[in-house]
Amino acid sequence: MKIQKTAISSHSLGRLKKAALIGLAITGLGLTTSIQAQDVEVPGNIKWTIPFGVGGGTDVWARFFSPWLSESLPGEPTIMIDNVPGGGSINGANLFAVRAKSDGSDWLGTSASTQYPAMLDDPRVRYDYSDWTPILATPTGGVVYAQPSLGETADSALDALLEQPVKLAAQNPTGVELPVLIALDMLGADVQAVFGMRSRGEGRLAFERGEADIDFQTTSAYLSNVEPLVEAGKAVPLLTLGVLNDEGKIVRDPAFPDLPTFNEVYQARHGEAPSGNAYEAFRKFFASGYALQKLIMVPKDTPQALINTYRQAARDFVDTQAFKEEAAAQLGPYTPVIGDTVQRHLDDAMSIDDATRDWLADWLQSEHGAKI
Repeated sequence: MKIQKTAISSHSLGRLKKAALIGLAITGLGLTTSIQAQDVEVPGNIKWTIPFGVGGGTDVWARFFSPWLSESLPGEPTIMIDNVPGGGSINGANLFAVRAKSDGSDWLGTSASTQYPAMLDDPRVRYDYSDWTPILATPTGGVVYAQPSLGETADSALDALLEQPVKLAAQNPTGVELPVLIALDMLGADVQAVFGMRSRGEGRLAFERGEADIDFQTTSAYLSNVEPLVEAGKAVPLLTLGVLNDEGKIVRDPAFPDLPTFNEVYQARHGEAPSGNAYEAFRKFFASGYALQKLIMVPKDTPQALINTYRQAARDFVDTQAFKEEAAAQLGPYTPVIGDTVQRHLDDAMSIDDATRDWLADWLQSEHGAKI
């Protein structure tokens, strides 16, 4: 797909100005967004800061999206991936917050490990999400599954899970497992988390060796590495985290339409929908870490016409069959979220009230010996 940017002649500019003056005289309103978009000048070179190393998940994600974005933008700008690893993405995000220009030539790619430290008031964080505007987000999901020794069906395995201590091999209590740990605690499970895994893949291997009773994997890892275990009778899927719909409600994951969400399992087991500070913490960390797992951000002061152009370029290719076919392997059956919907969900996810934060701090300390 090729979209070439065409130069605007002085004659065209004259017509635009005349149209604008007529509009002002008749309605008293300024130029519409569509007219402004015609005047926008997309930078010829865009530096996309990825605060992770080459070859990691976010780097692969950015390199997948880069040509699609370039070819859909006026002038087909050169998008340069700038890897700035360190601090679990904090270093690169800190540098972006200080150095990024607001002329549309600087983008940032973030992930759950960028969002979570900001939400947890990590003292190393020097960035503020309110200073950035999202262009696009890509969701993911995840599945909790158990050893068949707990039960051969989801219901029987859940019954056993709630009657005895179970081990989960995890990375750390404030990482990607955080909403999963909260969800299991809300269900009443006595999870003895063994922290120190270098990746979710290590956690899965511990499960395969029988060292963990339950495990959790995000969608791509589950589909490639866990479904074969399920088919071989070596794992029993229990529940998913779900996905957010446009209204911000958690619904069934399209990758696993036959599996209930945590919300559904809680409702069935407790006779009411989950609520309270614990659920607020779950919901917000789920949203920022899964429903909005990876984000394209620009400085807030970037001209709105450029923001609109970037968002429209994303809409243009996301709806194509070619993109959907290529994205299936990279993103799973999830449609990228664009524009105001991302902003609304992000604002909600990143805002944590004092009561929820106090509950989370107490829970992390008492259950997992972690301080925030």
